[in-house]
Amino acid sequence: MKHHRAAFLDRDGVINAMWWDPEHGTMDSPANPEQFRLLPNVGKAIQMLRDMGLLIVIVSNQPGIAKGKMGPRLLKAITGKMNDELAKARTKVDAIYYCLHHPGAIINQYRVICNCRKPRPGLLQQAAAELNIDLSRSSMVGDGTTDVRAGKAVGCTTILLGSAKCERCQILSREASCPDFMADDLFAAAKLIRGFPE
Repeated sequence: MKHHRAAFLDRDGVINAMWWDPEHGTMDSPANPEQFRLLPNVGKAIQMLRDMGLLIVIVSNQPGIAKGKMGPRLLKAITGKMNDELAKARTKVDAIYYCLHHPGAIINQYRVICNCRKPRPGLLQQAAAELNIDLSRSSMVGDGTTDVRAGKAVGCTTILLGSAKCERCQILSREASCPDFMADDLFAAAKLIRGFPE
């Protein structure tokens, strides 16, 4: 059986915009469907990747339930909003893998040191096993060094979204966190992937 190529995508900051949390004064993941908003050209980017024959797999740390910020139904509703917005853009993802754990969780069942919370590579390994993915021919796209480290751990080509600003240089210079490529957004990353050998 032929192994598939895949584009592994982080969710928050790659697929959708982060949300300003005025209570804590921080940028955070959307806490309800009303806060979920696709970033520009995400639909075009995902469809471009699909047209290349790649599987589109979201791999995302989602500790909101563990931290008591939401329940499972709300996370499901946010995921549903994402799928609906992608459908409106005439595209879709093939699979979604969330890590729900957090070492500081206030809910006991989620307070574990797991292999699926990025930068650990468990989500990518699980997807590869279940979807017959060739990790060495696949890419990991994210907006954080945890995404880069997870991708590198399994041999994916890594693309970090954002610009190489001075304050990030020291972090990026560490071998484990240095991406193979950088791109402004998911659409730019998709154009990069289009040039990769099959």
